[in-house]
Amino acid sequence: MLTYKASALAWAYAACALAASGATIAAQTQAEFPNRPVRMVKPYTPGGSVDLVGRTLVTGLSEIWGQQVIMDNRPGAGTIIGTEIVVRAEPDGYTMLCTSSTIAILSSMYKNMRFDPARDLTPIALAAVSPFVLVVHPAVPAKSVQELIALAKSQPGKLAGSSSGVGTTNHLTLELFKSASRIDVLHVPYKGGAPAIADVIGGQVSIHFNTPGTLLPHAKAGRVRALGLTSAKRADFAPDLPTFSESGLPGFEATVWYGVYGPRKLPPRVLQHWTDAMNRYMRSEQAQTHLRRSFMIGSEGTPAAFAEFHNRETERWSAVVKAAGVEAQP
Repeated sequence: MLTYKASALAWAYAACALAASGATIAAQTQAEFPNRPVRMVKPYTPGGSVDLVGRTLVTGLSEIWGQQVIMDNRPGAGTIIGTEIVVRAEPDGYTMLCTSSTIAILSSMYKNMRFDPARDLTPIALAAVSPFVLVVHPAVPAKSVQELIALAKSQPGKLAGSSSGVGTTNHLTLELFKSASRIDVLHVPYKGGAPAIADVIGGQVSIHFNTPGTLLPHAKAGRVRALGLTSAKRADFAPDLPTFSESGLPGFEATVWYGVYGPRKLPPRVLQHWTDAMNRYMRSEQAQTHLRRSFMIGSEGTPAAFAEFHNRETERWSAVVKAAGVEAQP
């Protein structure tokens, strides 16, 4: 009997030691994340507004973690190629996605996607938000949003508006503007923002929506005329530029936003590491200064709040796609 008791005690001590050892290893694993370089996939070509957000994030997170975070540009197929890389990645936090509000439009614009962003990605955090600026070529006689609406109504289908491509946020903002103001404007899609802006500057098209960081330098140089902002209130960086609500379209608001996502089933401890690091960096003066220079507003919050925001944006842009009769891509 004594031998049995001693044996039972030995097993009990061994079990406790094993449990303690497992807890220690788990704690060490959690504390060590990340213990190798992290890959941040950006489903766009280098340059552009997503780069402005992504580059500052990889710098800030590298400093916080003491581990290199690398930006990996994987453009193509309307951001599907880069996004799918993250969807198919191991859910360990080492392959993540930095993208724009286009992610909320994909399911409305593409019929045969092999993934569903809402189902197959884990929202981490909303990083930054930017309104759109509406600009026209200087030869267009309109000096305000209301004057542009009146001009378009007097010449149905005569004015043309460029976009970065079918189904992009600036295309759908143009469609939202057409619907809200009941005007007929020809949509001219381009393969990217640069040629779309170039043709507004050149006078081949009359109207364009894009981010302040992209368009305000051209407006300041007199190459285009800025008429209004699509934000809910005026922006500090352009206090003289009225909102669309002030310009006779109450409630009109459209933004482009930037966020970070991970693969589905990201472990809670990894999700927490990412959330804590993102919020810590976005609160920093370094991040806020960088985003102000880029005419953006920094953000922070919880994954749950970001997921809810993502779903609202998905529903909203889906309604715009349907109302505009935009045909989904194969």
